[in-house]
Order: sequence, then C-alpha cells, then structure tokens
Amino acid sequence: MKDAGFGVLLALQFLTRLPVPLSCPWTPATRRWAARAYPLVGALVGAILAAAGMLLEEMVPLPLLTLALLSLWVALTGGLHLDGLMDLADALGSNAPLEKRWAIMKDPQVGSFGMLALVFQLAWKAALLWALLAAGASPWWLVPVVALGRLAAVGLLVSQPAARAEGLAHAWQQSLGRRDLVLASLPALACLFFVPGMGWLLAWLLVGMAGFVIIYGRAVRRAFGGINGDIVGAAIEGGELWLLLIAWSWWSFVMA
Repeated sequence: MKDAGFGVLLALQFLTRLPVPLSCPWTPATRRWAARAYPLVGALVGAILAAAGMLLEEMVPLPLLTLALLSLWVALTGGLHLDGLMDLADALGSNAPLEKRWAIMKDPQVGSFGMLALVFQLAWKAALLWALLAAGASPWWLVPVVALGRLAAVGLLVSQPAARAEGLAHAWQQSLGRRDLVLASLPALACLFFVPGMGWLLAWLLVGMAGFVIIYGRAVRRAFGGINGDIVGAAIEGGELWLLLIAWSWWSFVMA
C-alpha cells in the first residue's frame, strides 16, 4: 500500500500544482500506481472547480464565473498540458520532415502555431463552459470531464508506442499494461454513484473519450511514429475540450 500512496502523490506532483510536501520514490511500482491515479487526480481537480463554481455562481455574473473557473483550471495544472498542446501545434504547423518536427517540439520557444492553438483552446473551453452553465448544467459535471481527460493519457500510454526510447512517456510505459488502464477507469465509473444526474451522459462521455483516444492515437502515430510527453499532454487538453462539447450537446439537445 505504500507504493500506492506514493503513486497517488506522484500523480498529484506531476499533474497539478497542489503542494505535496514529500519526496516520492520513482520506481516501476510507484509509476504504475501514479498512472492508475491519473483519473483520480483529475476527479480531484474537477471537484475543486465544481466547488468553486457552486460557491461563486450566486455571487458573480456568468461571464466572470466562466473566466474564474477557467483561470483556476489552468492554475491548478500549471499550464503543463497547454505547453504540450503548443509544442505539438508548432511541430505539426511547420509541415517539416519528421526529424525537424521533433526538433521544433523540443524547442522551448513558442511559435505562431502554438500561440494560435493556445488562444483557440482557451476560447473554446471558455465558450463551452459558459454555454453549459447558462443552460443550467451543474458545475459538478466537470468532475468526470477532467477525470476522463486524464484517463485519455493513460489510454495513450497503454495503446500507443513511444516514438523514441527516451523521455517521460517511454519511462511510464515500461510499467504499464491493460490491467492498469482498467484500474484507472474505476474513478470515472464511480461518478455514476457520486455525481448526481450523470447516468447516460457518463456513458456517452466514456464512448466519446474512447473514440478520441483511438483517432488521436492513430493520427499522432502516423505523424510522429508514436507518442511522447508533449503528445500525451496535448491529448489531455484535446480530450477535455471534446468532452465539454459532448456534455454541452447532451445538455442542450437531450436534456432540453
């Protein structure tokens, strides 16, 4: 159980900016438990966002509430996954040969395609958050959205090869198998019991996320030969946006 505890703390350290006043060992066992805890950490981030939404929704106008939640969302993750999205956008936008795309992705400077990706990602997230809240959706629906976004990362690590035998993605993969993906799915399934009114929406979110992982995984494998840390981080951002779109569609057309 000590490995499981350290794994959860590693996931917190890696995926969020929440303070963890411990030095956690980096071993195959703790890496495995950390990956299993990705959706659990996502659910925690979603719960913090939802609690903030419930606290502020009667105090501030909807536009300010939307901006506050999005700002908190970025602050809790430290913009880590947005950084991966920008690196991926710069590499793809360059239309360069494979080795040049890898060099662009590793470059710490952000190019024009990365900035465009950042702007549109945040704009679409803000618009969908606003639309969901305006339609009367509970902020607690953010819990499965953020949790499943992290489950997408685990799905990629299990289903797609690392492009190169180096980096964090390759290190995580050495400890993971399909059983770990199943265990990582449990926090998302728990939303059926702890998040009111989820029911069929959660089923659609799970199906939508599975489809996203398959399509995105094939696309990046064709473009880069496999995955790396930036590609996994971009999948979390893209997955969250896709799930927000599914949730808005459900609320607008099914629940209306």
